[in-house]
Amino acid sequence: MATYFSDASFKFLRGLARHNDKTWFNAHKAQYEDHVRQPFLRLLNDLQPDLAAVSLHFRSDPKTVGGSLFRIYRDARFSNDKSPYKSWQGARLFPERHKQVPAPSFYLHLQPGESFVGAGLWHPEPDTLRKVRQFILDNPGSWKAAAHAPAFRRRFAMEEAEKLTRPPRGFPADFEFIDDLRHRNLVFWRPLEDDTMTGPRLRQTLAADLAALGPFVDYLCAALDLAF
Repeated sequence: MATYFSDASFKFLRGLARHNDKTWFNAHKAQYEDHVRQPFLRLLNDLQPDLAAVSLHFRSDPKTVGGSLFRIYRDARFSNDKSPYKSWQGARLFPERHKQVPAPSFYLHLQPGESFVGAGLWHPEPDTLRKVRQFILDNPGSWKAAAHAPAFRRRFAMEEAEKLTRPPRGFPADFEFIDDLRHRNLVFWRPLEDDTMTGPRLRQTLAADLAALGPFVDYLCAALDLAF
């Protein structure tokens, strides 16, 4: 079984977190390529058949430009934090129409002590979020099956960072899943241990996670009239 990341991957990211500047990054760019970027691109390539087994409409794209892997460079134009680099590496497994319409994605995150896998809608536009909320209100049974199945909830947690204090306007407060509708992000995720990220079963672990997250992503696609 193939391995992708190593202790050297985490060593580079820890170093970047401590020395987040262009001089340090340029001096260690070879380590970034060898231990983070290229292994991640190989992983994305190898995950293609696993993702296709979940959905033929999503892509794990290993292209170096415009593919699934996010750039390590931060866009700090509108942030008080002017650090030029992210101290993690992430990748988005996106639907084929992601450039045309709002759409959910699968997401992989590499960071020392904070790696995770997840899926859903992150910071959706208000119209997109309202459309999904209305779909949940109109289709609560299938939402329960997709997002509240006991085995699913034992494995994944709903992202809790950003929630309304009250039910969203226009939705009944006594709705069975009103707490879900208070979320600004519709995302489920689970942490991945460093040993998992550097171990020989990473691809198999992620393949199982993508399959387990599939019904939830399928539901979001249905809410947004997207093929899954």
